[in-house]
Order: sequence, then structure tokens, then C-alpha cells
Amino acid sequence: MPLLAFPDDLLQAQRDWYATYRELAGNGAGGTQTTVLRRRLVRLSVRITAHPFWATVPDVAPAARMALKEMAWTEGP
Repeated sequence: MPLLAFPDDLLQAQRDWYATYRELAGNGAGGTQTTVLRRRLVRLSVRITAHPFWATVPDVAPAARMALKEMAWTEGP
């Protein structure tokens, strides 16, 4: 698959998703903070999956989603 140029907002949303997930995984306190983080993950998931970019790459969308995840993961927060 050719290297894709992801929109900045999509890439940032994926980075934010990973950061929120890490925070949730490390959050031992639970309670209200856990609820806030879970809701943020849901909002970010919707933002990522419903982004208009995916309509521009329908034939390679699954591979493009993996490429986005890899790029966001390796670049870090």
C-alpha cells in the first residue's frame, strides 16, 4: 500500500485515543475519572471511524486504518 497522507486532525485524534487509553489503563483510582476517560475514548473512536477521509480510500480503508494506528503509535503523544 502506498504511503498515505493522513489529515492532521485524524492523526491527532488517533494519538489522543492512544494517550487516553494509556491513561485509563494506568488509572487505578476508578470512579468518576474512569467514566470520563471511557467517554472520551468513545467520542474519539467515533471521530476516527466517521472521519470523511475514509471515503477517499474505500478500496484500501482497512489497510489505511492500520497504517494510521501504526503511524500514531510510533510517533507517540
